[in-house]
Amino acid sequence: MSFFAVLFALMIEQLKPLSPRNVFHHVLSGWVRWAGRNFDAGADVHARVVWVITVVAPAAVLAIAYMVVNRYSTVLALALDVTVLYFTLGFRQFSHHFTDIRDALEEGREERARELLARWQHVDASDLPRTELLRHVLEYSLLAAHRHVFGVFFWFVALSTLGLGPAGAVLYRMAEFTSRYWSYKSHVTGTQTHDRLMEFSTRLFGWLDHVPSRLTAFGFAVVGNFEDAVETWRRHAALWARPNEGTILAAASGALGVRLGGQAAPSVAEQQGDMSRTFSQGEDSEVIDAVGSTAGAPPQMAHLRSVVALIWRSVVLWMMLLALLSLANLIG
Repeated sequence: MSFFAVLFALMIEQLKPLSPRNVFHHVLSGWVRWAGRNFDAGADVHARVVWVITVVAPAAVLAIAYMVVNRYSTVLALALDVTVLYFTLGFRQFSHHFTDIRDALEEGREERARELLARWQHVDASDLPRTELLRHVLEYSLLAAHRHVFGVFFWFVALSTLGLGPAGAVLYRMAEFTSRYWSYKSHVTGTQTHDRLMEFSTRLFGWLDHVPSRLTAFGFAVVGNFEDAVETWRRHAALWARPNEGTILAAASGALGVRLGGQAAPSVAEQQGDMSRTFSQGEDSEVIDAVGSTAGAPPQMAHLRSVVALIWRSVVLWMMLLALLSLANLIG
């Protein structure tokens, strides 16, 4: 049933994309703010309590609800899976940013493309040369695809196999969101009471994302240039400060034959001390920095089309594997 849940969710999302200003993201950010404001006093135990409330509790409640529904109706259980996946998994939650930037570049409107990148990631892109602009778009798009699709896909299938339904999808998305939220809030406001919460949520999300990030990188290698992807993964993943990000971007760099890595654009919100827009829509906003660059050709317009093809081929790969696993389970 996992295969059909993912398939239906992706199909529905393509037909009716989730609006960036939807109620779900507003409630999500409000829930995280409320938990931090009421339960975080700066100690280690408070960080654990806030993380359990914001990440584990929703996933646990959903797992219980799924088990109850599944006892009485498989169809309703499938509907619950699809509904949750519609809000947690999908390309259209970020792909409109990528498409608008690509269209602006194809029309020769580089300033417009810089404005769109700044609006998407809240970075200062005004001084970025064309090659660096393309690199940033490629890197942010690859990581967004992982966090909105492949990471959610892995944890949904993993916990669904254990009979917990869509709890894995919620667990991953909430862990990713809280990690980004508290890290950003701590850097912007300089609030000391959030430091331990930031470190704790970042560390736990890193653990949750360890296996999915490497499976994403492996998928890129399989559907791209395998030898170059594996070699770049092995030699250059350590360029990035976060190992999981480095694994994905290095493998994608080799798979596409494009040069990635380098200095990140500064965050506009850090400069202005304003984070209200960043998380009101549940968007990605993260500085990706590396101490060097991978080998490969400088980013060009053709690479934007190549990265879309790479991501879709990876989706097909994992869907085929899930279909085979589902078939084997039915036969067995």
